[in-house]
Amino acid sequence: MHPLQQFLDQKVDLYNQPSFIEKDPISIPHRFSRKQDIEISGLFAAVLAWGNRTTIINNCNRLLQVMDNAPYQFVRSFKDTDLKPLISFVHRTFNATDLFYFLHFLQYHYEQSDTLETAFTQFINPGSTDIAQALSGLHNYFFSLPDAPERTRKHIATPVRNSACKRLNMYLRWMVRKDGKGVDFGLWDSITPAQLVCPLDVHVGNVARRLGLLNRLQDDWKAATELTASLRLCDPEDPVKYDFALFGMGVMERF
Repeated sequence: MHPLQQFLDQKVDLYNQPSFIEKDPISIPHRFSRKQDIEISGLFAAVLAWGNRTTIINNCNRLLQVMDNAPYQFVRSFKDTDLKPLISFVHRTFNATDLFYFLHFLQYHYEQSDTLETAFTQFINPGSTDIAQALSGLHNYFFSLPDAPERTRKHIATPVRNSACKRLNMYLRWMVRKDGKGVDFGLWDSITPAQLVCPLDVHVGNVARRLGLLNRLQDDWKAATELTASLRLCDPEDPVKYDFALFGMGVMERF
């Protein structure tokens, strides 16, 4: 047993609770019950998840209102004229150019598949120990349409550029983890919780370094995989459950 396991397990129990949802971007996909609605709203909530959390949630709600709060139906059927109300949409550096391309990609993908899971899993080799291949493959696939704007590439991170891929790793945590606690959805089966990589941001990184779980100073892909390797010593089957502990300690406790 890792010397920190008992301590971290207690923190997971504290923060892996439905009460955590209300003020977190994960509250956006929790508004829906249809699998594809959860996938689409969850993707936007994750991609826009930087900055003030109230602003993130407000902007996601604004986006969903234009979609008549039926994102899958909107994605499948929208015409370019339906995007007019979103021409002024902006969240940090994510603007209407990025949003329109995201919507066109999603429309394209759902014409080929009934789940966004396949956008990730088609790139995983059977023996993959983590989701690096899924993320780098997704990036290439996402920007394979002929009108892909260069500026939008920064919003779908890739390990190939040594990005920590924090928001996509968080999204995968939401979609993959199955623990019945009511926070993560556990909708997808072709990626296992053991393959997930811990979402690494400044809060998680700082706490992990103070606890001796992470030595690397940059918050990049190498650091994310180093941290995940440490967390696998506590739970090899579900290392990313400790994201709750590290993020909660960093944000709620200022650890």
